[in-house]
Amino acid sequence: MRPAEEVARAAALAGPLGELLPPVDFCCAYGSTLLHARPDASSMVDYILGVPDPLQWHSENLERNPDHYSGWMARLGPGAITRLVDNIGVGVYFNPFVEWRDKRIKYGVVRMKDLAMDVLTWDRFYLSGRLQKPVHVLVDNWDIRKINTINLKMATSASLLLLPAEFTEYDLYAQICSLSYMGDLRMLFAEDKNKDCGASATNELFSYLPWTIQRRLQGRFASNCKEMPTRASVSSKDVAATCVRKALRRRVMVSSARQAMSGLLASGGAVAARYLGKKISKAWKSRTV
Repeated sequence: MRPAEEVARAAALAGPLGELLPPVDFCCAYGSTLLHARPDASSMVDYILGVPDPLQWHSENLERNPDHYSGWMARLGPGAITRLVDNIGVGVYFNPFVEWRDKRIKYGVVRMKDLAMDVLTWDRFYLSGRLQKPVHVLVDNWDIRKINTINLKMATSASLLLLPAEFTEYDLYAQICSLSYMGDLRMLFAEDKNKDCGASATNELFSYLPWTIQRRLQGRFASNCKEMPTRASVSSKDVAATCVRKALRRRVMVSSARQAMSGLLASGGAVAARYLGKKISKAWKSRTV
């Protein structure tokens, strides 16, 4: 895409920010729609919106756009919305199927410090997983794009542990993109079969994983711990890969289940069924092409 076309596309994607929604500190557009030069007009454009205070943001947005919310969440108000996502979900509140001009959008609202924490530590491995895939950053007052380089380095290290000894550049990118789907209740993925590699390389990759994952795995390698309490000495790549895979699957499974429950409570059964139906339809088409 040429620079002029890129600027025009960015302006089009940012349209809802200036005309429809309250101000945000971070915004990125994402999803398969962005990967096509001429996307399907019926496709939904997805956004992640980072805000300093979700309670205040939802309060203002409810005044501007009450129809974006399900009827009962609009009646319960911003306090109930923030409590729902903080106590049941993973800190993100989504409004799907929002009509704007001739487009349909979905946006998720998250507290900025929660976004930064997940990107840096994989605390919930939800939005951090999303930012490991192609996104189009439109607003970045917190320099999340720079912080995300740490997330990408950790994702690359995890992927190298999970890949076989020989792989292509495409295999690496595919593995990175698949990390946040491991254990996702909406997805089913086959196991990877990894070959062994040297212990020093394995430990180097292991040391780049976020401390929350290292801490979870520490007990499995307790007898071999050296120097740092959160850094394990792993003699086999197969052992490391198996443990990393299990840890990521568990984290993704918990986060996806919490987000699914939060979304169901927020949007109601009809909207949730509609959204799930679109996901299933897209997955079926991708597997039959």
